[in-house]
Amino acid sequence: MATLAEVKGHARRLFLRGEANYALRLCDAIVEAAPLDADARLKVADCLAAMGDKDAAAEVYRSVAWYCMKAGHPLTAIVCARVLEAAGHKADDVLSALVVMYGSGSDLLGKMAARIAPPAGDTPVIPPDLRLAPPPTWRADAARRAAHCLDAYEDYPEALHPIPLLSELSDQSFRRVLAALLVRRLPDGAPVIREGEPGHAFFFLAAGEVRVYNTDSLGRETELARLHEGALFGEMALLGAQPRSASVAVVDEADLLEVNRDALAAIANELTQVASALDRFTRERLLKNLIATSPLFRPFSRVQQLDLLRRFTAHDVAPGTAIIRQGDEGRGLFVVLTGEVEVTKTDEQGNTVPLATLRAGDLFGEIALLHGGPTTATVTAARPATVLFLAREYVGRLVSAFPEIRQYFETLSEDRLMETRLLLADDQIVEEDERVLI
Repeated sequence: MATLAEVKGHARRLFLRGEANYALRLCDAIVEAAPLDADARLKVADCLAAMGDKDAAAEVYRSVAWYCMKAGHPLTAIVCARVLEAAGHKADDVLSALVVMYGSGSDLLGKMAARIAPPAGDTPVIPPDLRLAPPPTWRADAARRAAHCLDAYEDYPEALHPIPLLSELSDQSFRRVLAALLVRRLPDGAPVIREGEPGHAFFFLAAGEVRVYNTDSLGRETELARLHEGALFGEMALLGAQPRSASVAVVDEADLLEVNRDALAAIANELTQVASALDRFTRERLLKNLIATSPLFRPFSRVQQLDLLRRFTAHDVAPGTAIIRQGDEGRGLFVVLTGEVEVTKTDEQGNTVPLATLRAGDLFGEIALLHGGPTTATVTAARPATVLFLAREYVGRLVSAFPEIRQYFETLSEDRLMETRLLLADDQIVEEDERVLI
């Protein structure tokens, strides 16, 4: 007996090869074994459409859309509705219900929200023998099963999770954004975002998986994250008018909803609200990433991490703004949350020497606090940035209470001293008092 994941993978490969009839038979077996698998039911509709049975496909798309709305998977419902519209079928009822259920005024949205989880990948499935001819009515049976297998199902969650950003809009703007969304249904390996390119859109991941990665000058890739259903990504480059900081590509297959400048123009009267919601969403995600990856937070429990984070204050900094000036007294610890800052030093001849570029997650300001005395470098925002600041009094308490924090700061100090010496080593000896104490 095969597993659901194995059968689904085989069906996906057959569909991509243009063998929709075989893929349909495998997906029907999944639906029969695990009717709560909305992805398999959606693939049944895709197969029917590819085989020319447009009406049967439309019935399945509509059925999957209603199930996903009630089950807590609204983005897939949007995909189904837009596919219906593209095929010439009306989906006003689906989209109107979506706004009622997930709009800002909905009574269904709540903190105790839940969603129906898809069946596990190791669920047993009995696949058909594709070498044998199917029964005469197999296609109609598959369509009927996918459309009606959950007609009697009633165990839906009582409260639903809001859709990031969209559930904060007025109902009218919600509807306008839905009308402007672009559906992108992409296969394995398809690029979504390319590092370095300008940002013209951001995306909701309705179904499937994507990977986020960087590429160095030698073409080597470093994977940064995997994103799954419900993720929102790409908004930082769009709102900040900055190049993409990473690439995103599809794993296996994915359904995406693209929000481009046309979609934003449709809600121009609420752009301030949208920008504020996106900024809040992005900051929360960046803070979670910072807690998960920065050595600064490693010695603490989850509760302590959140308490420490609350003691930081966030500051938006315009390009060219000096955050720390050479010769200033050390005021506290800074952490780059977004953007980039440049570290420079003015030498005895009055020349400005670039020392480093700091990015998201990097710290500065800690060395002057450890060793005392004025800072001997300037830190300037290279582009729009957000920095977190923790006052020196609290930093001192941390260093005294946690030897791991002191060790981390001292190691960082030694590394930066070595880098500075290498940069200034051409004709100069960097004296002890010429350390980059930022």
